[in-house]
Amino acid sequence: MGIRVAVVGSGPAGSSAAETLVRAGIETYLFERKLDNAKPCGGAIPLCMVSEFDLPAEIIDRRVRKMKMISPSNVEVDINLEKENEYIGMCRREVMDGFLRERAAKFGANLINGTVYQLDIPTNSTDPYTLHYADHANGDARGIMKTLKVDVVIGADGANSRIAKAIDAGDYNYAIAFQERIRLPEAQMGYYEDLAEMYVGNDVSPDFYAWVFPKYDHVAVGTGTMKVNKTQIKDLQAGIRARAAKKLVGGEIIKVEAHPIPEHPRPRRVVGRVALVGDAAGTVTKSSGEGIYFAAKSARMCAETIVEASQGGQRLPTEADLKLYLKRWDKKYGMTYKVLDILQTVFYRSDATREAFVEMCSDKDVQRLTFDSYLYKTVTPANPLLQLKITAKTIGSLLRGHALAP
Repeated sequence: MGIRVAVVGSGPAGSSAAETLVRAGIETYLFERKLDNAKPCGGAIPLCMVSEFDLPAEIIDRRVRKMKMISPSNVEVDINLEKENEYIGMCRREVMDGFLRERAAKFGANLINGTVYQLDIPTNSTDPYTLHYADHANGDARGIMKTLKVDVVIGADGANSRIAKAIDAGDYNYAIAFQERIRLPEAQMGYYEDLAEMYVGNDVSPDFYAWVFPKYDHVAVGTGTMKVNKTQIKDLQAGIRARAAKKLVGGEIIKVEAHPIPEHPRPRRVVGRVALVGDAAGTVTKSSGEGIYFAAKSARMCAETIVEASQGGQRLPTEADLKLYLKRWDKKYGMTYKVLDILQTVFYRSDATREAFVEMCSDKDVQRLTFDSYLYKTVTPANPLLQLKITAKTIGSLLRGHALAP
């Protein structure tokens, strides 16, 4: 008899893990508290995710080929993708998540509309885990309390993960994102046909950026800040609304959303036969705040490790087996996280450094390196002369803005 795996949470992380497991023939249970959930999210995905996760064209609302970076003094830098087939995908999470969840179920995942409240940790290293959950299949919001015994658990239940709490995974620092979905008149919506905007400045975020991202029939207008500044979040949202006001004339707010964004990995991401992925693990990047691709990728890598270690579900994996997923993850993406952490530390600390950052983004070499890294998820190596040129321009931008710290 093969192993049983429970995946808690069916966002891009949970659904990607579940699909990988069931396609390998492993009995998999996929839990989702709210099947029509619309997670607050900027919704941008890199080009490599479309092919790597076989995403159909219909779930992508907009193909963004133009970006505007807007400095605190409203200096605008236009960044255009040069290659005809390149774009940044803009999605609504309720559409994307629904597609990935349904696909996992079609491949054989046992989809449970339920809220997991408790995970019992066995005292014996080979005994099963017990999940206590409320089953909402009958339409009752409170649900019918049930239990399920499994051999492996994947926590993909977001920043406030109950699975993380159950294994004492430790806390992490987090940011708060606040977003309004605004339906614009046709003329204004035409302006955002294939354009996204990013604003920086203390008025919109003391430690992050604000955005206007186009979706199917509206724009997502939002900002983010670290939790120490969370009481300012509505003032910061007013700031981005003011900065983009001329472009939002006649807009109607159709939805207001807020959610936490983890800012670094949890201290423990694997304990026993329980592994955390996505936001539950803390895979959101600094500087860019990107989470969707890394959530799905971390989950797929975790599931692939379980398939490999369990020999297709025929043996019980160990904690050491599951930790191999973390070693592979850190080896593949550790440098990306370090680079983006440094960028946030250097360029988001004052309006002077933000001005320097926007100025630097006007350089074509910087743009190409940045987009290659974002679209294809590789830290693109540049030749030494190009690296030296970019470094010199960075320092020059900081000096001109009197932003270079001693």
